This record gives sequence, structure tokens and C-alpha cells, in this order.
Amino acid sequence: MRSKLFVPGSRPELFGKALAGPADALSFDLEDAVAPQRKDEARDHLARMLATPQAAASGKTLIVRVNALDSGQFHADVRAVVREGLHLVNLPKAETEADVVAAAAAIEQARCANGVGHPVGLLLNIESPRALRRAADLAAAHACVAGLQLGLGDLFEPAGISRREPAAVHQAMFALRMAAAEAGVFAYDSAFANIEDEAGYRAEAELARRLGYLGKSCIHPRQVPLANAAFRPSDEEIAHAQRVVQAARDASAQGVAAFVVDGRMIDGPFLRRAETIVRAAAGLGLVSAAGEQ
Repeated sequence: MRSKLFVPGSRPELFGKALAGPADALSFDLEDAVAPQRKDEARDHLARMLATPQAAASGKTLIVRVNALDSGQFHADVRAVVREGLHLVNLPKAETEADVVAAAAAIEQARCANGVGHPVGLLLNIESPRALRRAADLAAAHACVAGLQLGLGDLFEPAGISRREPAAVHQAMFALRMAAAEAGVFAYDSAFANIEDEAGYRAEAELARRLGYLGKSCIHPRQVPLANAAFRPSDEEIAHAQRVVQAARDASAQGVAAFVVDGRMIDGPFLRRAETIVRAAAGLGLVSAAGEQ
């Protein structure tokens, strides 16, 4: 899920193009991008789209950002969009473990009511100082939480922190990544509002990748290739990871727990990272399922 493109739920004319496009994931929005008087209409559009063969055949991770729990819209959103084609519900403004548990219960109720045969996970938006401070606890509040997503604009703006202050961005990103690691879920990077600033987007995406984020949000199709390129493992990384995985097999057969590859000492954490890279490369078609280029 290198790239996740936002698509307003009230713009069905964009759905087909997005499903056929290069983004790994699509986040259909029912929150900020949809005016209050168009919420019902947008829910209907998304419920129909999620049931289409094109959605099923897209191979993309399909996500819907619903309205917050206290918005008066949340339960109608969940009842409408928890359908067979949906993978994740993106919950904004998550603040407490009780929020997470309540959202998970609503998703499960809608899943049963709509006859959805697979689990639907939660992607939590972390958008306030309190939520960032307690992010690991939020992620651990329910087993359906799949990841944490940073919302830098909402996090910084009320505090008067510049969204373009590198030290602040790095600190917030690092804090969220550590919380996700503690809870055993993925971390996903924030949107970048300046569509014209491709260099700024690329720099932030590359930072996110170095910090171990899964991918970066895109608010415009022009940003999708930038995210895909930033989160694509390099040929050198893939080759090294393959050597590590093969060396681990050889070492295991000999009863050896730690070994050296390319001059580096390899043990459990490095092996798991190598295995992750090989799986990601296989998912992108860069290597075979057996790990061969």
C-alpha cells in the first residue's frame, strides 16, 4: 500500500478512473470532502460502487473514511459502506480506547447485517496531541485495528506549528511510528496539501519510508507516482534481502541463529525486515513468489 489516493464519495464520476489507476489503495471520503447535505447521496454511491465487479477486480485496498463518532453521521456511514468490497474503515478523530471499541462494534454489527463474509479492519487517524500521546493504547484497544495514520494538518494547526517545519514533522512521524511498532500495526503517512510542490512531497515520502511507514496519502493523482516510487524497494535492497533470506535458510539448516551477509551481522529483526522486503517485491511483481528476480 505504497500510495493511497483520496476520492470524494460524492464524485462517482471519479470512481472508475481511480479503480483503474496506479494507486495501491483508494480512500473514498465521507467526511471533509462531502457537504452535509450530500452525505446520504455519497453513501449510496459508495455502497453501489463497492458491490461492482470493477471494485472486486481492482486488486486495490479499498477504504472509506467515515465521519467521526460524535458527528451524528458515523453509524449511517458504517451501515452503508461495510460491504463485501471494503477492506478498511478509516476513523477520524480517534481519541480514546472507548472510541475504538465503539467503532469496532459498529463495524461488526454492520458486517453481520450486510452479510459481509470477511473481517473489516480499522485505520485510525491520529490528529491531536492527546491521540498522538496515547496512540499505542488506541491501536491496542481492539484486534481489528490494522494501522495508524498521521494527520499532520489537524495535529499542528491548532497549536500554531508550521506544517513545513522539518523538525516538528520528523518528531511527530517518529512518535507515531514507535506507537505503531509497540502495538504491532502499520503506520501510514499524512497527506501533503501543496500539489505543485512535488519536491516537498517526495522528500516527505522518502522520510516516511526511512522511518518504516507503509506508504503515503495522496490528495491528487499527480502524487501517486511519487509515492509509488518512494516506497518501491530498490534493486539493491531486494537483492540484499534475498541473500539474507537464503542465508537464513542455510543457517537454520546448520542450527546457526546469527550470521553475516554482505559484511553485516544478521539476527531476528534484520531477517524479519528482509522477509518484509521480499514479500513487498513479490507483491509488486519485482520477484517471483519464491523470491527470485
